[in-house]
Amino acid sequence: MLGIIRQKAFGQRIRPAVSAWLGYSSAAKEMTVREALNSALDEEMSADPKVFLMGEEVGEYQGAYKISKGLLDKYGPERVLDTPITEAGFTGIGVGAAYHGLKPVIEFMTFNFSMQAIDHIINSAAKSNYMSAGQISVPIVFRGPNGAAAGVGAQHSHCYAAWYASCPGLKVLAPYSSEDARGLLKAAIRDPDPVVFLENELLYGETFPVSAEVLDSSFCLPIGKAKIEKEGKDVTITAFSKMVGYALKAAEILAKEGISAEVINLRSIRPLDTNTINASVRKTSRLMTVEEGFPQHGVGAEICASVVEESFGYLDAPVERIAGADVPMPYAANLERLAVPQVEDIVRAAKRACYRSV
Repeated sequence: MLGIIRQKAFGQRIRPAVSAWLGYSSAAKEMTVREALNSALDEEMSADPKVFLMGEEVGEYQGAYKISKGLLDKYGPERVLDTPITEAGFTGIGVGAAYHGLKPVIEFMTFNFSMQAIDHIINSAAKSNYMSAGQISVPIVFRGPNGAAAGVGAQHSHCYAAWYASCPGLKVLAPYSSEDARGLLKAAIRDPDPVVFLENELLYGETFPVSAEVLDSSFCLPIGKAKIEKEGKDVTITAFSKMVGYALKAAEILAKEGISAEVINLRSIRPLDTNTINASVRKTSRLMTVEEGFPQHGVGAEICASVVEESFGYLDAPVERIAGADVPMPYAANLERLAVPQVEDIVRAAKRACYRSV
């Protein structure tokens, strides 16, 4: 199989990408996260014949979440490969292809299933560059939905941001908006190192405004750089993926009560943009971290450690950590809602940090 992939990848030339999204009128440019991911994959596959997609139902079914819609028809079964239900098998094939200079994009139907392939992700992909003294590059992307969806139980609701971000050799990205999804996926595919790309199922259908710059086929976001989604002066709120939207909604509510919140969209979990976080905390003197994952050893805990080490003297209140409940995800809808952070939880914590009555 790898021989066929390699022959096809190096032998076929696809015309340079011209994004279909450039046809949007200048008055109203909007794009769903699903469309952003699809267009990024399409353009990178057009621009580089070494890029190919592999995973369950990515071809004939056009993706479990329709992220790969239209790609099989355009690039053929040699570059859009449907696989059996064997994550360890096709992830290992992908890593081997990356060893030989190809650029695989491996799709997991959910990142919970990546546990079947975690040996290849950690031991084969993340460590090879270091163990080979830089002789082996592993340009591979592992992507798919991460974290809680709705009503899918404990075994399909886990957030793996902290898991993979703890491993040297990996880069870990978590987009929120269409701009994030498009720019970060392009960056991940072009990167010479293995990248874990954590999407969110509930964001796929969300629509965001995008600029002409974002729609350009050359658009790419830097890995390791956070984005200040909303500036503020009273409290810093860090979040990633779906929780960015919750933080922004909480900031709107807080503004009505006279609290100016600065919301930071982390975008990159590893490397983490501690410079932007600490600069914000030194301005606001208060910090809140928001994430869906478990609280113990979480992304928020790492951010707290960084701020305590670098900006402790600037803090005027204890750090607030908002995270998922420290239990496996319940199946019952009422309990599920209690197990993940809500907008009102962020508002209450911000008021505590600002010494307002709750």
